[in-house]
Order: sequence, then C-alpha cells, then structure tokens
Amino acid sequence: MIKTTKTKTYNTETASVVKKVTFGAFGDPTGYEMTMYMTPEGDYFLYTNGGEQSAYAAEKITAYTKANARKWLEEN
Repeated sequence: MIKTTKTKTYNTETASVVKKVTFGAFGDPTGYEMTMYMTPEGDYFLYTNGGEQSAYAAEKITAYTKANARKWLEEN
C-alpha cells in the first residue's frame, strides 16, 4: 500500500518492517494486524488492516514521529 502526503511517500513495499502485531486468525471478522514500518529515509508509519468487525476494517497508513513510534513499540 502507498500513501503520499505533500512532502512524503509511505510505501509498504519499500519500507522495512519494525514490528508486526496480529489479533485473531486469517478470516476472523474481528481480527486485525498492525505493522510498524521504517522508510529508507528513517520515517515511521503504521499500517493497519482487519476484518469487517474490527477496529481496522479499512486499510490505513498513519505517519508516526520517532518518539511516538518508540512508544507504540514499547506498548505492543
């Protein structure tokens, strides 16, 4: 998935996975995945996706600051 803002592009194909968290099994309508990525430039973003009854029913990329990424990694 690719998301482009005014100044940055976040691409799950070219970024490195830092940590992946899954809940439920594949096909579970309440299941979801959250994956923290780091771009080659050192920017962080969170990719989320899940079943239709989960909190992440639609694919989404959210930019994270380094400090917020560190906090997310500690909590997950």
